[in-house]
Amino acid sequence: MKAKLILENGMMMEGTAFGHIKEAVGDVVFNTRMQGYQELLTDPSSYGQLVVMTYPLIGNYGISLDDMDSHAPFVRAFIMSEEAKTPSNWRCEMELSGYLKQNRILGLQGIDTRALTKILSKGGEMKGIITTRELTPSQIEQKFKMPYSFHAVEQVTTAQAYELAGSGPLVAILDLGVKRSILRGFHQKGCHMTVLPAHTSVGEILGTKPAGIILSNGPGNPEDIPEIIDKVKQLIGKVPIMGIGLGHQILALALGAKIEELPVGHRGVNHPVKSLETGKISITVQNHQYIVSKEALPADLQVTHQSVNDGTIEGFRHTKLPLRGIQFHPEVWEGLKDPWGVADEFVTMIGGHVHA
Repeated sequence: MKAKLILENGMMMEGTAFGHIKEAVGDVVFNTRMQGYQELLTDPSSYGQLVVMTYPLIGNYGISLDDMDSHAPFVRAFIMSEEAKTPSNWRCEMELSGYLKQNRILGLQGIDTRALTKILSKGGEMKGIITTRELTPSQIEQKFKMPYSFHAVEQVTTAQAYELAGSGPLVAILDLGVKRSILRGFHQKGCHMTVLPAHTSVGEILGTKPAGIILSNGPGNPEDIPEIIDKVKQLIGKVPIMGIGLGHQILALALGAKIEELPVGHRGVNHPVKSLETGKISITVQNHQYIVSKEALPADLQVTHQSVNDGTIEGFRHTKLPLRGIQFHPEVWEGLKDPWGVADEFVTMIGGHVHA
């Protein structure tokens, strides 16, 4: 079925809809990863977005349910140059189109994704509409005015607390949209983790008697969730805290820093980040639109990591308190042992023994 992508700047591109055929409105963003499309689909940080894949052929190894990074996919639409019709992989359990249809996600193929990426790179990321019908100018204007991604963290956080048993220190994870690949890294280091819904109170968090707290990755603008920022303010000084992704931004705001929105977000698996403490450069996974601003950075926050591409802040530590923020996603898969040292550093910070 023919479909149109209408951008907020008035540009229009035509393609073919597949998966679950419906209208979709959201932020149009591009991701540069060449593989790991199902991990991206199930990354809660992608909640509500119309995601453009810059790699031209998507779905060539199908879908394996073991590779999901959360319990469900969260993108609103998936845009690509071409959908692979005949996936080839011994672990493949279903085709991409079937997975999108099953989870009520719109797919759009036949789009010139390189041209679209250039538009977004030069003009900044913007809202878009994917539709199979003709819309009048007033209908288009009205759809762009409608709110479409409010309360993002509430939509992706766990409904109830759960535990991942380990022999090491007890760690409370405030789930703002946590990925399984991040949990895996801390679990490999022996942490006993209690994963808590984002609305968990300060008293309930401290009631778990954690050796440390992790504020997870997640979607959206951290300034849209002031209640969580206030919660973190109350936790500071009571227990060591590490923020990752959205959690990194929330921790920075709680400490008096400012947040900026990037014209084009960092999204992909190939973002180089330099440690200012060791000089080491790591290739990282990123999926964010907002960053901690260098402007008026509190004196007791020391920048520890920065982006090689644009110099933005990728990590900080507090000079007096056991507080740490990391913007990138320290993902860990089977056979991968925390190459960034994030889990090791956190376990050391909370006084635990680092497992090999």
